Amino acid sequence: MKAFKLLFALVIGAAVCTPSFANQGYQTPSPALAAVVDAKLAPSSYLSNDGQWLALFDRKRIDTLQDLAKEELKLAGIKLNPANFSRSRERNKFTSLVLKHVETGSEIVVSGLPNGILRSPSWSSDSQYLAFVVEQATSANLWVYNVSTKQARQLSDTSLNSVLTSTPYTWLPDSSAIVANAAVNIGKTRISNDSTQVVPVIQQSSGEKAPARTYQNLLTSPYDEAQFKFFAQSQLTYIPLSGQGQPIGQPGLIKSFSVSPDSTNILVGMIDEPFSYQVPYSRFAATWQIWGMRGYTLAELAKQSLADNIPQGYDSVRTGRRDFQWRADQGAEVIWAEAQDGGDMKTDVPYHDHLYSLRAPFKRDPQLFAKVERRFDSIAWGNGNVALLSEWRFSDRQERVFVIQPRNADKNRVLFSERSYNDAYKDPGYPIYEKNDLGADVLKVVGGRYLFLRGNGASEQGNIPFLDRYDVKTNTTTRVWQSEAPYYERVRAMLDDEGERLITIRESKTEQPNFFIRDLDDKTLTQLTTFEHPYPEFKGVTKELIRYKRDDGVELSGTLYLPPGYDATQGPLPVLMWAYPLEYKDKAVASQMRESPYEFTYIGYWGPMPYLAKGIAVFDDPKMPIVGVDGKEPNDLFRKQLVASAKAAVDVLVEKGVADKDKIAIAGHSYGAFMVANLLAHSDLFKTGIARSGAYNRTLTPFGFQGEERDFWQAQDVYAAMSPFFHAEKINEPMLMIHGQEDPNSGTFPMQSERMYAALKGLGKEARLVMLPYEAHGYRARKSLLHVLWEQEQWLDKYLLSDEKPAEPVAADGVTQ
Repeated sequence: MKAFKLLFALVIGAAVCTPSFANQGYQTPSPALAAVVDAKLAPSSYLSNDGQWLALFDRKRIDTLQDLAKEELKLAGIKLNPANFSRSRERNKFTSLVLKHVETGSEIVVSGLPNGILRSPSWSSDSQYLAFVVEQATSANLWVYNVSTKQARQLSDTSLNSVLTSTPYTWLPDSSAIVANAAVNIGKTRISNDSTQVVPVIQQSSGEKAPARTYQNLLTSPYDEAQFKFFAQSQLTYIPLSGQGQPIGQPGLIKSFSVSPDSTNILVGMIDEPFSYQVPYSRFAATWQIWGMRGYTLAELAKQSLADNIPQGYDSVRTGRRDFQWRADQGAEVIWAEAQDGGDMKTDVPYHDHLYSLRAPFKRDPQLFAKVERRFDSIAWGNGNVALLSEWRFSDRQERVFVIQPRNADKNRVLFSERSYNDAYKDPGYPIYEKNDLGADVLKVVGGRYLFLRGNGASEQGNIPFLDRYDVKTNTTTRVWQSEAPYYERVRAMLDDEGERLITIRESKTEQPNFFIRDLDDKTLTQLTTFEHPYPEFKGVTKELIRYKRDDGVELSGTLYLPPGYDATQGPLPVLMWAYPLEYKDKAVASQMRESPYEFTYIGYWGPMPYLAKGIAVFDDPKMPIVGVDGKEPNDLFRKQLVASAKAAVDVLVEKGVADKDKIAIAGHSYGAFMVANLLAHSDLFKTGIARSGAYNRTLTPFGFQGEERDFWQAQDVYAAMSPFFHAEKINEPMLMIHGQEDPNSGTFPMQSERMYAALKGLGKEARLVMLPYEAHGYRARKSLLHVLWEQEQWLDKYLLSDEKPAEPVAADGVTQ
């Protein structure tokens, strides 16, 4: 209790000394909150295919504001760095590399790397080499680490192009070489925008329906088109381990490339003109070909037209050939899908997709491989006798998986799994893969009949991760192992064919996740890594998974966190809730538990957890399911069910004696921000709200949003009822809004927050708008993250913790309003 009181006093004292809550540039929160931003988390891990080496990359989670302020171009749905021909907002970035031997535990610190960002790591199939990209200011080059020599070296001087292919290289399955995508225009003079060449930008529709979501960063002019061609143009290059690269074929706008399992052919997708100003590059016209390793065209598979008229619906697709892939269990056989319904799942046909195959030397006519009753999703290849074919349908959220024999895929299919893809209790898990003799990734099939599956194991008791063995011949499953309380442990890899030796990741409420070797036969557990607790100041936080019911009988859950040193004798606490609504078609599925009470307590700067340091209880992820029942779509009942879910969450906390019912705040990001504004408009459950990067006017996303397939003109009442902008006059609690000025997310234009703030200000409501320079949908710069924590801290101090009547926020020019 003393620890709790001291921490609370320190933080509140710091808050009292803070200058007035107005626009003062970037600010820093109290020390306990600021420390969360700089906490060192466990590294990202990449296990070699033989299970012997664990590559540990230190993560670069946070950028500087100067990093974000560097020039970037926004073209065809991409943000790119024109200085090095790479994506400018790459998330998985690393700063250093350590190799850890799984059996001995010995470590090798990889040295000799240049200053820069490491990204896109990938092991060779024989586990002898680890490749990765080193991205620097004006180039991005390929490096490899040699397990035998324990040395890393730059493999080639060729600078890579990641504009269209975010991972700009791939290993040959036989591990002999790499095919890389080279930046052919790097170092050349950039195209200038000649004002004398400016022309009107004209678009014209043909009368054919062409619904499109509200994409951002699209092409807008002929100059944009020229820029796109300049930066996206690339050249495939064959780079052996000797490093002497050779060009493959001719340069082009290469958006996809993959090597056949026998390492002799390349499947290539290239963007064609004309481009579009309405959709991103993924929908542009494209040519798909099979090349030999010297670049000769062996077969042209498709000339896809511009896909700007895909029918409305999340499971609608472009017409013609699509979804090209190599069959992983064969040397060189390509598979693709073709819609039989005009791309529209609402069309009543016996089979919505056909799959076709074409084998090397690619001279014969394609063969019908399989008929798919619903929309084709994927195939997991095993061998000539075993593969898993998945199909799905959005209308009822259903997915099915069949065990097929690839030699005759339409005959003797066995239904492996059929469920709503939201139904976590029926999730059979994900198959374990291995490398086959060619070096390709295939299902691990033991004895010709057994597959192994690992999963989260959602259940009434919470998630209980497992490893199962599935018998293809009898269509039965046997539980090999499952996690045991009070730990949350999940399988990372199998080290044998029996499932007796496993690499697992194990954690508890108080123990950071670490790698272990679990031997089921010897019943031993050997710790492999010892990552330290990243938040020692929060070790005393207590955690409880709470279950409760909504007034319509839907069971809900959420995780309650209490500050260090708190006990019930101190009475009710102020509470910060952080939530995100999800849509379902089944009440029972909406009621399911999808967390474990034994998972490690991550604090993190992103959500509500840092505010435990202020003596605030946190109710994280209280479920807000929106369920379509009795033939209705989920959003037909959005407001009613949203408020009912929030009321149930408030009631259970008050009944437990944890929450002060007059001091509960609601917060959320993206669709969670949309939720916040709706709850403030249509209930009086909360004292204040924090809404980040949200959308508030659904008429600005007229062709659907989240799981809503209907367009505005089909469901005007629904769009209006759900839009808090239309009901801003009903909001009578203070609301803090934060938004990145460069948010590219479909539907959450920065204008959404600007217009909502203008409405609230015009109506005399209490609101504050913070627009973060250079930030996108998620915030990356250290200064931005610290400032967001400060803004939220000040807001909670003033409108949640204070008993005084809120004063009107100060309006100011610049970053904050």
